[in-house]
Parts: sequence; C-alpha cells; structure tokens
Amino acid sequence: MTASVVSIEGDVLTLEVKVCLSGSMLEAEEAILDALNAAGCVATERALERFDTDGSHLLFGGTKWFSKGQLPKTYQTPYGTAEIKRHVYQSASGGKTFCPLERDARIVVTSTPRFAKMVAHKFANAASTTVQQDLAENHGREWARSSLQGLAEAVGSVAQVKEESWHYEIPPPERPVASVAIGIDGTCLFLCQEGYRETMTGTLTLYDRAGERLHTVYLAATPQYGKAQFFERMDREIAQLKQRFPRATYAGLADGAKANWDYLSHHTSLQILDFYHASEYLTKASFAVFPRDEDERERWLEAACHDLKHKHGAAARLLRTMEATATTKLTATLRKDLQAAITYFRNHKHQMHYARYREKGLPIGSGITEAACKTVIKQRLCCSGMKWVERGARMVLSLRTLVLTRERWQQFWGKISQYGFVLPDAI
Repeated sequence: MTASVVSIEGDVLTLEVKVCLSGSMLEAEEAILDALNAAGCVATERALERFDTDGSHLLFGGTKWFSKGQLPKTYQTPYGTAEIKRHVYQSASGGKTFCPLERDARIVVTSTPRFAKMVAHKFANAASTTVQQDLAENHGREWARSSLQGLAEAVGSVAQVKEESWHYEIPPPERPVASVAIGIDGTCLFLCQEGYRETMTGTLTLYDRAGERLHTVYLAATPQYGKAQFFERMDREIAQLKQRFPRATYAGLADGAKANWDYLSHHTSLQILDFYHASEYLTKASFAVFPRDEDERERWLEAACHDLKHKHGAAARLLRTMEATATTKLTATLRKDLQAAITYFRNHKHQMHYARYREKGLPIGSGITEAACKTVIKQRLCCSGMKWVERGARMVLSLRTLVLTRERWQQFWGKISQYGFVLPDAI
C-alpha cells in the first residue's frame, strides 16, 4: 500500500493511492485503511510545509531571530507520523529556539491539532488504555500510552487555564428561551493521599415555554480547585446567560441542602425544591400515617404525591396532615421519620408550589444536575480501581465539560485555531 504525490496546483494536492484488495473482505478493508492512512501522512506533510518560513530572519519582541536551517522533526497525526524539515530559529545570543511552523500550524506538543483534538475527546470519555486500544483497533494508529496521556493533559491544561478568559457562545435555541434552571450538587471523588473528597458540578439549563429542554451547560471542579473558584465560574456563566436572555425566568433548583440555597438565592428570582426529594419524605411519612394498613398507605402516598404536584396549596395541607398524625403508638424510627418530614416541609413549603411552577412551564426536578454528577464525574473518574491526583482529575473534568456541553468542544478548538496553543508554565 503506497501513496504518492501526483501534482500540487495552488492549495490543491492530488495523490495516487495503491491498495491491494486480495484476501477476505475484512483484510481488504484493513488494507484500505492502511492506504488511506499513508495518503493522510503524505497530505499532512505537504499541509505542514505551508506554514514554514523561507528562512529569512524574524524580528519580534525587540529581538532578531535567525534560522538555524531546516531541521527534521516528526509530528503525530491521525494517520500516522509525518516527518518534515522546517526552519528553527534562535537569537544571536543563543538560548531557547523557536519554530514558526509549530506556532502557525497550531502544533500541540508534537501533534497536529486534529490528532490532539481526537485524542483529547477520547480521553475525556475513557481511560488512556482504552484510548490506546481504540486508536489501534479502529484507526490503525499505534502510539505509546504515556504519550497519549501527555497529549491529553496538555490540551486539558489549556482548557482549564482558559476557563476564566474564553467566552463560549450558547448555540441559537430552536425556540425562545422562557426559563433557565440553575442547579449545583456534589459527589465524592477518590484522590491519592486524601481519600474521598467532594467534587462540585453545576448545570445551567434553558427551557422553552412548554418546559421542554433546549440546552444545558455543564461545569465541574475538583476539591482542590475549590468551591470559591467553582462558584466564580458559575457566576460568569450566569452573567452571560442573563445578558443573552434578560427576559427569561431564572430559577434555582436543588435539594434541601442549605449551602445550595445560600448560593442560588443570589442569582435567581425563584427557588424550587426538587420534587422527588419532597416525595421521598412523603414516602417515609406514609409509614407513620398508616403504620399497619399497607393498602391505605399506598393509596395515601399516591394521592399525596399527585396533589403535591398538581394542586395549589398541597404542601401546606400535607404538612398539617403530618402534624396532626398521632405518634403515641409509633415506633421510635417511625416518629423520627415523621418528624424529619414535618421539619422538611416546614422549612421548604415556600419552595413547593409545584402546580404553579408547572403552569408556567418551569422544571420541578433536579434530575439534570444529579445526573451530571454521574455523567460528568462518576462515569469517567470513579471507575473500578481509579484514584487520581488533583491535577489530572481537574484536567479531565475540563475536557469532559467541554465535550458534554453541546457545541462547546467545537468552539474551544475554534479558539485554538484563532489564538494558538500555548501551554501554561506547568501542567
């Protein structure tokens, strides 16, 4: 299997590819993949050469730089390795070198941007061993696991650093945005030498007037990254949404944790208690209301949940029912569960106007935020045997939230193409 250049006319490259189609269909397909990868390497080499200089001296930063000549370098691509000669520069006083081709072609460490994008996307969804196997099996692309890991970490480090300065646009909604639900939650992540620590996740979800979800922005932060910085990122995202959709209703949606409402109350005009947490307390209370009659208990619970969701003033009426329940013949456990439900409804009944919320097309469940704990964090960072250093977990979360938020991954790489790829001092 070979690939060779037939002609180059301006920006148009014509290649000749030879493929051996003998053997089984599977063997023929493998041969086609090898040939196309060979063609991809040849084309990439020519594409890279477009970004090289003619060797003339350069002046920037008040310093004159001189070419040391065209030195060979191997770059990693989606198709294999591409080896070219390119000008490397150095100032008259010596010291560090500089390669304009790598800057202008947006080389990521030693990889082309497309290969870096592909590897980082896979790494956001799977461990490095899985990424390595996937590249070999499905792309005919062999590369060391440590190198794949280093490449993904480089992309993740830039994504994390730029979280504070790069603005991402919300894709144009299919229908007008009537409301925005803001949710925060936390789950545990195992960190080396520290054990299980809380990791934060946040969601900002756009809804139309019928209560249909239009878009969700996902955010996450590791424990050492800190809740303060996580909330600063939430603040920036909320401010951008309010500027974009100033007439939308902004609702906080969470469980009963006080810390959630301390934050959400500052950003929302309406605070909604997750309906399913409220129904769980009703389930516990039902055993105290009907401790012996299972059929009556189930009927009461079904009616109570229905009324809470569909009827105005239901939360206050259910609270009075629970407060009026006799406790003299209840076990200590049932009395405790009943009192917990009473306290919960007393503290949050002002956030349980579910019939009114539904009439306005507002969400009443925090399932999107709770699911984010699983999809953003648990599914990637909490697989069997996994333990993380904070830096690695932080970079993976930066990649993962970009990938899971629709169109944000494409926008991130658009900014790489626009501004270049500059690694922070340490990754």
